[in-house]
Amino acid sequence: MSEAVLSLDGLTVRLPRGADRPHALSDVSLSVASNEILCVVGESGSGKSMMANAIMRLLPNEVTIERGRMMFEGRDLCAADGAAMREVRGAGIAMIFQEPMTALNPLRTIGDQIGEMFAIHTGLSKAEINARVLALLEDVRISDPKAAAKAYPHELSGGQRQRAMIAMALALDPKLLIADEPTTALDVTTQAQILKLIRDLQQRKKTAVLFITHDFGVVAEIADRVVVMQHGAIVEQGAADTVLNDPQHPYTRQLIAAVPPLTTPPPRILSGKTILTIDGVSKTYRTGGFLGRGARITEAVKNVSLRLPRGATLGIVGESGSGKSTLARCIVRLIDPDAGSIVLAGKDWAKLGRDEIRRETRHIQMVFQDPFASLNPRRKATELVAQGPIVHGTGRATAIAEARKLFELVGLDPSAGDRFPHEFSGGQRQRIGLARALALRPDVLVADEPVSALDVSVQAQVLRLLAELRQQLGLSIIFITHDLRVAAQICDLIAVMKDGAVVEQGMTAEVFGRPQHPYTQALLSAIPGGDFTRKRDALIA
Repeated sequence: MSEAVLSLDGLTVRLPRGADRPHALSDVSLSVASNEILCVVGESGSGKSMMANAIMRLLPNEVTIERGRMMFEGRDLCAADGAAMREVRGAGIAMIFQEPMTALNPLRTIGDQIGEMFAIHTGLSKAEINARVLALLEDVRISDPKAAAKAYPHELSGGQRQRAMIAMALALDPKLLIADEPTTALDVTTQAQILKLIRDLQQRKKTAVLFITHDFGVVAEIADRVVVMQHGAIVEQGAADTVLNDPQHPYTRQLIAAVPPLTTPPPRILSGKTILTIDGVSKTYRTGGFLGRGARITEAVKNVSLRLPRGATLGIVGESGSGKSTLARCIVRLIDPDAGSIVLAGKDWAKLGRDEIRRETRHIQMVFQDPFASLNPRRKATELVAQGPIVHGTGRATAIAEARKLFELVGLDPSAGDRFPHEFSGGQRQRIGLARALALRPDVLVADEPVSALDVSVQAQVLRLLAELRQQLGLSIIFITHDLRVAAQICDLIAVMKDGAVVEQGMTAEVFGRPQHPYTQALLSAIPGGDFTRKRDALIA
């Protein structure tokens, strides 16, 4: 084994008073070498990201390193001052963040932001910097480096932004690359591309990689060694094959078991009655141009026709940009379709006026990907859930009482309703979002990526909850996701979307077991850790 690039020895990080535990990290010891990718795995709150921030010395206020050592190139980073850390960051250790949109400056071009690394740390001329920027963008497999360099962050796709972040991180040839959940919000094919890219770059440049994730599917795809963290402590570590195939700690076994299987459960008997009929729905966006000249036309949804049987779950899958979320927003009339019909409860929702939609909205409700963004931070959870019924004429006292019952239904303590959204975890906020959607007792629930940002174990809990609610309440669900493993577990029917059109649809077991369209086949083959998951599923079966 190569010499360690970074070694942590007994690292302990103290949290401020009032936190849920005294320490974010407790006696953490690990090392990462130049020829390896070390995956750090654990749920939210396990201390993974806090460890990355401690290494970079970017800890929040009042969070302090209490004891331990962080040895990098012969120096203890725990004792390094601000000037020394500025030298280390970028040139010695670089970091890729989970959400590039929050890390990139929206007012500066991609090329300008990458070039800044060279401007600060080197004496290169402007022409040399521009050449380096283009070479880096080519290195990370961006198809048109010149166009990407001139683009602003919002003009790139999620995968392109993540590639730009990787290019920025690699600009100064760091000895260590820290990747903090860099693929969590990406679709399966983009995930596969980013993972391959990191692996290729690591092998080519011999960069040590500390890869933080909550998904053992990703671990199976990329890791050489694994460290498993729980509540700020390391509970298991070893070679990837050993940890994946012979986990010793119960928590490790729990995380591996929470990775959704690729095999579908036995099909349910579906109702012969259709609750929602979508026929020929289309939506086109026109942007830019003057008096119609040079306008960019995007056919987001093209002539989509689907049927949702009563009590069934219809999964809509595809890459980012395939039209899934646009279709969902057309169905609930958050945006207006250009053509087609959406028939629910005997009415064509595509033709309803705004006042009618508000009156009929109890029939269909939506759960969003990011519940934190969709919940008013100034209102208590109970009020958020009761708001819909109150608007529709239910008395305040009755609506509040019903909201507390819904809290129980979605697995939350009714007393927690007096707290504000920021006081809940991600999984709990998603449950509040579900309770709010259920408050009007809808016939159809549209769930847009409701578990994509959650840990695998929390994800599993929310999926179980949705299945139980479907059974108890007779809900019909449209479930939008880019995660085919999730779709396999919860969906009765699948529609695969590409470039705004449905390219394949049918029973889930049929579509996933015998995919006909090349695009469906490509999606299934791109699932991170697919081979590991299939072997595990075969052993369980």
